[in-house]
Formats: sequence, C-alpha cells, structure tokens
Amino acid sequence: MNMNGSKTIQQLIELNDELENYFRNTIIPQLFVDANLILRKFTPPAMKQFSFTPEHIGRPMQEMVNHIRYSTIVENINSVIESGEIFEKEIQTTDRRWFQMNIIPYLIKKENRANGVIITFVDITDRMKVLKQLEKLNASHETFIYAVSHDLKAPLANIEGLVEQLKVTSAELMANCDEDNHEQEMIAKMLDSSVNRMRTILNELSEIAKIEGNYKEIAETVSFEAILNEVELTIKDRIVNSNASITYELGVATIETSPKNLRSILYNLLSNAINYQAPGRPPEIVVKTEEKEEYVMLSVKDNGLGIAEDKIDLLFAPYTRFTKDREGTGIGLYLIKKLVENTGGSISVNSKLNHGTEFVIYLKPIVQES
Repeated sequence: MNMNGSKTIQQLIELNDELENYFRNTIIPQLFVDANLILRKFTPPAMKQFSFTPEHIGRPMQEMVNHIRYSTIVENINSVIESGEIFEKEIQTTDRRWFQMNIIPYLIKKENRANGVIITFVDITDRMKVLKQLEKLNASHETFIYAVSHDLKAPLANIEGLVEQLKVTSAELMANCDEDNHEQEMIAKMLDSSVNRMRTILNELSEIAKIEGNYKEIAETVSFEAILNEVELTIKDRIVNSNASITYELGVATIETSPKNLRSILYNLLSNAINYQAPGRPPEIVVKTEEKEEYVMLSVKDNGLGIAEDKIDLLFAPYTRFTKDREGTGIGLYLIKKLVENTGGSISVNSKLNHGTEFVIYLKPIVQES
C-alpha cells in the first residue's frame, strides 16, 4: 500500500473516532436510518428515551414504532427521502411526552439523492406544560373580562334609561322657565357623559379580550378611503368643533385585512390627533399609505401638542394618559399596537413637543388559510 493510501485510511479512522466520540457524548436522542428504512445507529440518549438496545441496530424502522411511540414516523421518513427536504414537527408520543422532531435527509452530493435520514428528538415536554398553563391562564383572563363587561352592560343600560328620563324632565322644566332646573340639567349632562365613557371602556375591554386571545378576524379587500370616510362621519362633530382638516395621500388604495380592525386603528389615531390639538391651532391631519416591500405603510401625522421624548416609551402601555383634561381611556393606543402586531406588523412614533406627532404603522396583509 502506498503512502497516500495509508494516509487516507488513517484520516478515515480519525474521522470515525471523532464521530463515535460525538455519538457517545451528545445529550440529544438521534437515530440514523438508511434508505431501506433500516436503523443503522443511535446515540446513547435514544437508548434511555426509547428503550433501544444494541440488538435493535439493523432492524427495520417499522419495528421501532412502538418504541418511539409515534405512529407516522415511517411515513415521515419516506417523505423526506423522496423529497430531500427537512421535516420538522412538534410531536406528542403515546406516553404523552412532547418532542421537537427533525428528520434531515442524508444526501449523496454526486448523485443528488437521499441515502437515508438523521432523526433528532428534543424533549420539549416542560415547555409545552408551561404553554398549556399560559393558555389556561389567558382563557381565564379572557373569560373574566367578558364576564365583567357583560355583567356591567345591564345596569349600565338601566342607568342610561334613567339619564334619558332625567334629560326629558329637565327639558320640560326648562320649557316652563323653571330657573331652579339649571343644576338638574347640568347633573343630567354629567351623568350622560360618564355613562358614555363607561360604555366606551366596556367595549374596549371586550376588544382587549379578543386580541389577547388571538381572536381570528375575517379578512377582506378593504378600501382605505372608504374606512376613512366612515371614521370621519363617526367623529364629524369633533372635526367641526375643532375646525380640523384631514388630507389623504393614498399611494395604496386597498389592503387585505379586517375592516373592523382597520376602522379601530384609524378611529383611535384620528380621534387622538383632534383631542390633542395645540391651543389656538386647528388640527391639520395627513393620512398617507405607501407600499413598502411586503407591507403597507400607513402614517397619520398631525400638528398638535406632540409628546415629550421621555414619555414616548410609555405611550403604548395600557391606561396611560399624559393629560387628564383630554377625552380618552388610555386603552386606544395599546389596542392599536396589539391589533397591528397580531398580524405581523409594527408601529412607531415620531414626535416633537408642541410640533405634532406622526404614527407610522407597517400593516401586513392577512393571507387567509385555505
């Protein structure tokens, strides 16, 4: 044998020793299966996890199904060998343990085909238990919010009815020129305002429960201009009273999304732009849309009070309000952030105190699952 041959053999021996050392010391259960679905090798953790013994080497994988306790593993291996693509899946075995299973094709480069697979199992049982607990806690949280909002709506409706009666009585007394009725009329207006505020809070609590529970909205092709027109109609009184002007620059006309969610986003942003107008300066609001790769960029810019730099990080926290003399519940921006992020988008703020604020939202169109 020549020197080159001896050197090649020595290199192969060293490589095999390195592989054997890896097999002995890895903490991950791994199986090596050839193209004929014969178990050729496994790591020591597989012996403990799946009760394998050296006698199992060289036997068909079909006989190993009961050991692995996952019924479709043979079908999964065949699929990987045929396609040459990695298969990844979180599986639960019949003994109720969870694994992240990866089936990786062992490719022969020269022939561009799979000559078998390497299967790894990472135990994620503890992680899945935590996720289940979080899901249960979230469901309880959602149920509590729905229960509170539902149970409060009935007495709130009664209060609304009483306020309406009080307003009618006040109007009748005013018609009779009863000067003592001014205080009663003022109380009726304050009650009416408080009831409307409570109604808004209850509705927003319901929205929080939905979006935190990953509530699936049905998407459709939505026109930005149509939604903006709806929102403007809803806040028409505030637009007129503040002498606000709203300009559209719609580079993108439509988007696949939930019309309800888009309406909520624009309602909150336009309402805030008017509520936080600068003294002596009518609100000037510009709404823009642009295509940005896989997103639609939506921006709402105003010339209002602006936000101090040290407060911007707190802006999207629930119930955050920087001024008490403006209408609002402190939930709106929190809702917007959740709605945007739940569909893979993002939101940011550019603002300068006394010079206005711009909200920039990257909306990701919703792709409906078939």
